[in-house]
Amino acid sequence: MGNTVGIVGGGAAGMMAAITAARNGERVTLLERNDRLGKKILSTGNGKCNLGNERLEAEAYYTGRPDMLEDFLGRFGTEDTISFFQSIGLLIKSRNGYLYPASEQAAAVLDVLRYEVKAAGVDVVTDFKAESVERGRRSKLLQVYGKEGVYSFDRVILACGGKAAPKTGSDGSGYRLAEQLGHSMVPVVPALVQLRCREEYLKSVSGVRADAQISVWFQGKRAAQERGELQLTEYGISGIPVFQLSRRVNYILAGAKKPAEVEVNIDFLPDYTEEDFRMQCTGRRLLQGHRTVEEFFTGMLHKKLMLLFIKLAGLKSAEAVSGADERKLARVYELCRCWKLHVIGSNSYDNAQVCAGGVPLDEVTESLESRLVPGVYFAGEILDVDGRCGGYNLQWAWCSGFIAGKHHGGSGVMQSRAPRGKGQVV
Repeated sequence: MGNTVGIVGGGAAGMMAAITAARNGERVTLLERNDRLGKKILSTGNGKCNLGNERLEAEAYYTGRPDMLEDFLGRFGTEDTISFFQSIGLLIKSRNGYLYPASEQAAAVLDVLRYEVKAAGVDVVTDFKAESVERGRRSKLLQVYGKEGVYSFDRVILACGGKAAPKTGSDGSGYRLAEQLGHSMVPVVPALVQLRCREEYLKSVSGVRADAQISVWFQGKRAAQERGELQLTEYGISGIPVFQLSRRVNYILAGAKKPAEVEVNIDFLPDYTEEDFRMQCTGRRLLQGHRTVEEFFTGMLHKKLMLLFIKLAGLKSAEAVSGADERKLARVYELCRCWKLHVIGSNSYDNAQVCAGGVPLDEVTESLESRLVPGVYFAGEILDVDGRCGGYNLQWAWCSGFIAGKHHGGSGVMQSRAPRGKGQVV
């Protein structure tokens, strides 16, 4: 038999590492703090599990070492993900490049992984909470300590996640284990999460969804911009474009010397040029100038939004447009193109899909082995790699789990069970 491998964390990256190492002939023990494996997988993709993306590129990720990340993704990319899952029985379908199980059930992804973990001969230990990893003085083996006991291995893979969705087991304990081993940490913040605003009047438009362009401004400079479906909540803003912006906003707020705000400008009519919009406004006045203010603005945006903007501009819904203050009417138009909200923070890690930050890639080798403690490897969210919405974070879990599990070479998960190829999606 080969070396013994201990994997701390039974999520997506941990299971992929376990399967890969076992296929390479190593004796694998998977240590999971929960009562069962892969709890977090069940909540991904709104329960449908967006497990990858056909448009895989390093630019879809954030990390301090994009050059290393690009190399990692080149060694286990989308085609490898498709081939791997097909080899263990999962049918995959593509929706605009986003990969899902054909059943659209995250449970199907978890089930085939659990079955393969068992088939590969991996010893699974649940309800084990790792508290430290140390090198034995006599045996020179790596020892994983927990209240439930001590396990010794030739090598250890830390795949215990970050801090997002702590109810699924990602409580940040992996960061503590890494720091105990001497690793530094890129500051960790929630990412892919909703943003909270100080404007109390948002309650009146809670539930509204609209296509919009959202720009983040701080200290007079635009820091980031996204386009997509915005969702308004009673406490702030949500939706995919907000999720994409959230890591940037959280890093700005975390780096501020005192409590700060980030300004968000929202354009609900991003497809209109300034000239086109001006002409639309002029024509509207000529054709509908006999109406009340509420009637006049009906049909531009969601009714709740227009009523709010009328109020914010200082107008009354029932007053006649013909007698309304021109500056206030102009203010309503302005709010349609540049509604300013003030972000004071985000929802907590409980609501975050992932977190940004973690162990720097500078501190691991091309095999994801620690440069500080030989024999210790990292995989998944514990590393300073986080992706945009669209299956990129699970792709990183599969990719990093494969690389960490593969170790010094060997036959490799793809060669042993699924010949490398394009794969097929339905």
